[in-house]
Amino acid sequence: MFVGGETSEDAAQEDFQYKLKGFIDSTVDKSAKTRQGALDGLKTAMATRILYEFILERRMTITDSIERCLKKGKGEEQRAAASLACLLCIQLGSGIESEEVLKTLKPIFKNILADGSANIQARQAVATSLGLCTLVAEDDILDVHATMECFENLFTRSYARMDGTYTSINPQTSQLHTNALLSWALLLTICSANQLKDILRKHLTKLPRLLESEDVNMRIAAGETIALLFELARDMDADFEFENWDELCDKLNALATDCNKHRAKTDKRKQRSVFRDVLKAVEEGDFQSETIRFGMERMTIDSWVRKRTYDAFREFVGSGMNYHLQANEFIRDVFELGPPMLVDSATVKAMKISRFERPFYFFYTILSFFCLFHLHNSAAFKARTKARSKFRDKRVDVGEF
Repeated sequence: MFVGGETSEDAAQEDFQYKLKGFIDSTVDKSAKTRQGALDGLKTAMATRILYEFILERRMTITDSIERCLKKGKGEEQRAAASLACLLCIQLGSGIESEEVLKTLKPIFKNILADGSANIQARQAVATSLGLCTLVAEDDILDVHATMECFENLFTRSYARMDGTYTSINPQTSQLHTNALLSWALLLTICSANQLKDILRKHLTKLPRLLESEDVNMRIAAGETIALLFELARDMDADFEFENWDELCDKLNALATDCNKHRAKTDKRKQRSVFRDVLKAVEEGDFQSETIRFGMERMTIDSWVRKRTYDAFREFVGSGMNYHLQANEFIRDVFELGPPMLVDSATVKAMKISRFERPFYFFYTILSFFCLFHLHNSAAFKARTKARSKFRDKRVDVGEF
């Protein structure tokens, strides 16, 4: 019976891989609808499963397909291709393979981002994908900064003019600027101290102007970015002070208690919740912690840096986030969760037994985990350490603040 079950699992795996190969082949089909379906199929698979070995063998083929769809496709196809590029990097993790993916696609991403005549939905998707691809795969912090400048060229167009007036921006363009701001904020988390100092001087006095945007998503993105900048500034200098602190707190307080009748109730409710947290961050350096539970584990989101990073990954893997937190070695390494827990069928069975018996099963499961932990492949540990060290090295404090 066991052998039969094992054979059945092998057959299911072969069938799944056959479907994936079909999707890859279909990304070059003449029909745009077929290509779109293939891209979506690959996206779903990468968001919900770990496919490292399968993808590694076909990395160049998938990258070529993404490149072709970005160059020759239209809006929705380009959007799907941009998202697939990000999921490809998430699957490959931080290393030479994902660096090669980014090296191929980055020029195309930047061209689409800068092209005012390009499809707006494609530009929105690229603004989000380029940020996370850069976080995962960029090898040079100077190139990270250059990519951030591309994002700055977009979201700063939503800044109020010096006379207090605003450029008229339609909702689609505002969403593009919002996506660019969120990707820019994501890359703040891996900037060096010197870069952060320049950014604080250049942007912290201007970002509060975005709090007056008509777009609730832009207001929220601006508020969370301001909170993130204050957190990073205080990490460098516990006595950090902001010249327009009182004025900023007044603005944040107004948004945290907004009763504007011209705004939708759902927008006001969402905004008030976010800005109560942002106000605490600016006034007290406080963060409202959140616990994420996945499988037998839990993770605490206890900082704005961690929140921005978590939200960025969740944007792409969606409902598969808990699975990736359990099984994706790269994502686990980013959040310092250690190697994946080895959960076997006996553990799954223990999770389904009676409440009376459960504590005994969990005791032995935990004991087994610690034994297996020490037997974990040392080569895999070295790879994770190398990947994570790249993120740490980029945050080395240089000079006095």
